[in-house]
Amino acid sequence: MSDVKLDPLIHVPARLRIVATLAALHEGDTLSFTRLQEMIDLTSGNLITHLRKLEDAGYVKSDKTGSGIASRTSAALTSRGREALDEYAQALRSVLDGI
Repeated sequence: MSDVKLDPLIHVPARLRIVATLAALHEGDTLSFTRLQEMIDLTSGNLITHLRKLEDAGYVKSDKTGSGIASRTSAALTSRGREALDEYAQALRSVLDGI
């Protein structure tokens, strides 16, 4: 098997689910925090933590509008995040092809 490296940031199951879910959107589309949370079944604290890590890496961008109870947070995959997911998928295929 070749020396394939899987992106450790995406390899975490919860983050992989986040990135894959956001990748299903058309480029430029966003998903509300609440809807994303429902779709991938994470607590708000876990989702916030994972989104921060992905955002720090430039894979995800989030946007908060309003304040207090009327606030709304949405997330989107960046072009860098899409590229990282594509590279991750290719690396994973390479690993699986070597079995």
